[in-house]
Amino acid sequence: MTATDLAIELARTAATAASDKLATDIAIVDVSDKLAITDCFVLATGSNERQISAIVDAVEDKLRAAGHKPVRREGERDGRWVLIDFVEIVVHVQHAEERVFYGLDRLWKDCPSIPFDDQDSDRSAELRAAAPGANEDVPAENADRPDEA
Repeated sequence: MTATDLAIELARTAATAASDKLATDIAIVDVSDKLAITDCFVLATGSNERQISAIVDAVEDKLRAAGHKPVRREGERDGRWVLIDFVEIVVHVQHAEERVFYGLDRLWKDCPSIPFDDQDSDRSAELRAAAPGANEDVPAENADRPDEA
């Protein structure tokens, strides 16, 4: 059994909303063969609690506008790992440390991933292009070295 078309559409919408708030490491995983409770997980990383909150709000707003409201929202008080359950999909927005520690990517590595190109997100692409140094070419061997005077 594979994820339904509706679940895939919702997952991509959620991923786009997360990308618009500059979430990183966005992944969509088809867990429908392993779990009966949902079809897809959307995994996203935020750099701090404020960004995680903004990502969660954007995902919820975008899916509400599409006519889907969450049945559960967990972890908001701590702001390090927030889960939003839309039945067809479950969105996990985690701080980078939690993402590494809990390893949902590793846990579900045997499940197929659903392609998502976060460059499809107009706002995300605009913000990344406007970032200082975004248009400068840095040789790969010097990318992690500070400028020498």
